[in-house]
Amino acid sequence: MSSLFAWQRYVKHLCVVDAVGLTLDVSKMRFSDAWFAGMQAPLAKALDDMAALEAGAIANPDEGRRVGHYWLRAPALAPPAEAAAITAALAQVKAFARDVHAGRVTAPSGPRFTDVLLIGIGGSALGPQLASDALGTPRDAMRLHFFDNTDPDGFDRVLARLEGRLAGTLTVVISKSGGTKETRNGMLEAKAAYARAGLAFERHAVAVTSEGSELHALAAPWLARFPMWDWVGGRTSQLSAVGLLPAALQGLDIDGLLEGARLADVATRSRALSENPAALLALMWHHATGGRGEKDLVVLPYKDRLLLLSRYLQQLVMESLGKEKDLAGAVVHQGLAVYGNKGSTDQHAYVQQLREGVPNVFVLFIEVLKDREGPSLEVEPGVTAGDYLLGFLLGTRAALDETGRESMTLTIPDVSARSLGALIAVFERAVGLYASLVGVNAYHQPGVEAGKKAATGVLSLQQRVVAALDATPRTAGELAEKAQAPDVETVFQVLRHLAANGRAKRQAAAVCVADRFFRD
Repeated sequence: MSSLFAWQRYVKHLCVVDAVGLTLDVSKMRFSDAWFAGMQAPLAKALDDMAALEAGAIANPDEGRRVGHYWLRAPALAPPAEAAAITAALAQVKAFARDVHAGRVTAPSGPRFTDVLLIGIGGSALGPQLASDALGTPRDAMRLHFFDNTDPDGFDRVLARLEGRLAGTLTVVISKSGGTKETRNGMLEAKAAYARAGLAFERHAVAVTSEGSELHALAAPWLARFPMWDWVGGRTSQLSAVGLLPAALQGLDIDGLLEGARLADVATRSRALSENPAALLALMWHHATGGRGEKDLVVLPYKDRLLLLSRYLQQLVMESLGKEKDLAGAVVHQGLAVYGNKGSTDQHAYVQQLREGVPNVFVLFIEVLKDREGPSLEVEPGVTAGDYLLGFLLGTRAALDETGRESMTLTIPDVSARSLGALIAVFERAVGLYASLVGVNAYHQPGVEAGKKAATGVLSLQQRVVAALDATPRTAGELAEKAQAPDVETVFQVLRHLAANGRAKRQAAAVCVADRFFRD
């Protein structure tokens, strides 16, 4: 490709959103003009579908649910009841954060809250983690810590960082239903830690949950309760109280987050592709993957502050698009795998394979124009470390292009609340549009629910195995028979875990099938 042709293609297909300073360059995606023209009618239908969702159409027929995360940054577009709820929740978040920062809401013993322990899973943690890491500074009003798994050692690591500061730690428990086991476990672990420190957990805790949930009832005596609604899914909840409350407590600019998202929403409703980065992203995903997930999307943000962006996008994209069946009920096994770390770290990790290995990827570079606050040191005459970062981005992009590996570049002016809000909104809309293009429901996740049910079954089996243990050493097969549990492999895995944690005894044999388990 000649340099003149490359420049002409860049100019022809560059998408510019002046309102938030965002651009999307798709010139390194090797689509033809004919393909591009042929996708205009399907894209128009996808935009119609999206407009219907924003107007309140049912998005999830399985549950009779609407999709309202777009209303969070533009309540005027929502039905009256939802608009009032959004406005009231935002006011509650701001007032509570102000009261905490001013010392009007304090721990029972009197010290101001200095730290926040957020307990959540999936979208209830990934969004807040992204915002906290991307926008945080040493001058933040409060420091955030996270329980985002059901890993006992993970709990211990976080609590060790809070040693001596638990009295000034406010815990935020986030669960729509209140029945999410990972979050419930984290809450119980936190409650036990407060008790060990002689503190009343209830006077250090707030809940973000749906009205009428188990958690809503449990949290009645806590410091506060904030709403979640069935029309906002976990992976699109960052701009609800789920993400805004921890951000406000940290001292981040939540108005900027909402404003950036609102302005990006305006742009991503446009029928002009030169102004709609979400529509252009959805088209490029379709082009790169054949509309069947045939290639993986590698997200490479060239900015340390956006390290967690790929983790956030993994859930948003993969949980939304990874579906067995399409809207007509046909088995299609759709999806788009997402992974990534950051530039230029990845140039010393897996860019070698991206360029010369299996051609099963396409790349999205994230460029941030502003290097830092204030001037930069010249590491060489006339060259700063930030210049090198741009050089590595453009060099990697060119190196991939040389071997026919496709890429896009999304550029934002800085890592600010406004820019981050815009990024969140662009990707939320791109996922919805792509789902329409390939005919799947982006707003339900039956596979996640299946995994939860399977885990519940394993724990039920464990109770039977524990009841079968006694002082007589028995193999996994013998204990499975005694417990009337035909899945011997799972019984063995459970017994091995119990023994490793001192809850059973294990007599090792030459082969694991002959290992015997018992308890005193």
